[in-house]
Amino acid sequence: MALPLMPKATAVWLVENTALSFEQIGDFCGLHPLEIQAIADGEVASGIVGLDPVANGQLTREEIARCEADSDAHLKLSVTDYPQPRAKPKGARYTPVSKRQDRPDAIAWILKHHPELSDAQICKLIGTTKPTIQSVRDKTHWNAANIKPRNPVTLGLCNEPDLEKAVAIARPRGGSLPAAEHEGHAEHAE
Repeated sequence: MALPLMPKATAVWLVENTALSFEQIGDFCGLHPLEIQAIADGEVASGIVGLDPVANGQLTREEIARCEADSDAHLKLSVTDYPQPRAKPKGARYTPVSKRQDRPDAIAWILKHHPELSDAQICKLIGTTKPTIQSVRDKTHWNAANIKPRNPVTLGLCNEPDLEKAVAIARPRGGSLPAAEHEGHAEHAE
């Protein structure tokens, strides 16, 4: 269930301005009824200014009146036409220092098992750079003699769903590449 914008501030306002039960307020705000009772007693949230859920469109006066009349009723959050915040896309992936030496092994594994992935996808998946990918591909990496292809999921550099998603996205592009390469080989054969 969706919660109001600022649950504790909303609970403070509801305690001060309505005759709703602690259970009703706690259910609406996602807080325990004992915490609501502590707010009412002034033990908790004494410095929090109440936030009016009617003024910001999260509740209606009719909804509050309906629930005040029936102590078993539950408050329902109003559906607004305001744009909802979207989850921000993740930025560059941080890799702990202890796992950074495993990146070339993971790159080698991806290049071997999923050549259809673009360098940009590998960068995003593992948190590496294109020059590092190119040096592993060309075997010019400073530690090329010790690189052993190892699954990045087991190394903890990415998770399985992210890897599967990247492969699924790359498959349509990867499927067209071999056909183009095959045509190029046919021209050379003639």
